[in-house]
Amino acid sequence: MSIGNNIRLLVRGDDIGSSHSANLGCIRSYTHGIVKSLELMTVCAWFEEACIMLNQHPNVDVGIHLTLTSEWEGVKWKPITSASSLIEDNGCFFPMLTGEKYYPKRRSLSNNDWKIFDIEKEFRAQIELGLKRVKQVSHLSFHMNCHMLDSEVTNLCVKLGEEYGLSNLEIGAQDIKQIRGYKGIIDHEERIDKFISSLYELNEGDYLFIDHPSLDSEEMRATKHNGYENVAEDRFSCLKVFTDPRVKHAIEDLGIKLISYADMKKKTLHDDKA
Repeated sequence: MSIGNNIRLLVRGDDIGSSHSANLGCIRSYTHGIVKSLELMTVCAWFEEACIMLNQHPNVDVGIHLTLTSEWEGVKWKPITSASSLIEDNGCFFPMLTGEKYYPKRRSLSNNDWKIFDIEKEFRAQIELGLKRVKQVSHLSFHMNCHMLDSEVTNLCVKLGEEYGLSNLEIGAQDIKQIRGYKGIIDHEERIDKFISSLYELNEGDYLFIDHPSLDSEEMRATKHNGYENVAEDRFSCLKVFTDPRVKHAIEDLGIKLISYADMKKKTLHDDKA
């Protein structure tokens, strides 16, 4: 039974393009679940497959997931430009944005002599590649919150969004709130219960929920970094939540409208004209 509140929920699946398992998990979260927006990583090895999949589903909303880090131990990502100030000696992005307790500070981008010129060049290349390969791109998002590296980078991201006509809810958005979700829980049955409970706590307004759906596979079990060892279990559990019929039923029961970034963009344009 609907509670009649005007609640809109944007469920976002991150990191399509990062692996074959993530590609399958993200697409399934859209076709069989509650995800409306998928975030595309252009620097990763499975980017080409992700583009094929996204173009097979032209109604899914897509964001360019701008990337400056390569956090996994066994698979690494490189800039698609000659951005020499953004890479380690192996030619790949630094693992972390800022100092982490599991890594020495020298392995974080913030503790190296990065150049805003290199970041702008790299971000432009990532955006333009994504726009060239996928037609339904509506927005920008930021892997591991790379837009927060420095105020200069934040301002750059605002400028690029405006220039390319791509919206962004992570910088300066005051009207969208985060849903509580299931932080810290791995078991998917417990996650489902917590997620549904979070839905029943919502009041009128716009909400955002972000996670990383993926299959549980040998590929994902080999994907890890210091401090994050249970990647496959964690991300498969996310997929289970996103596609569980009980979650979809709760959303219908509460009268919650699932939306995308493209929907938010249309709403903003409408409000601006009003």
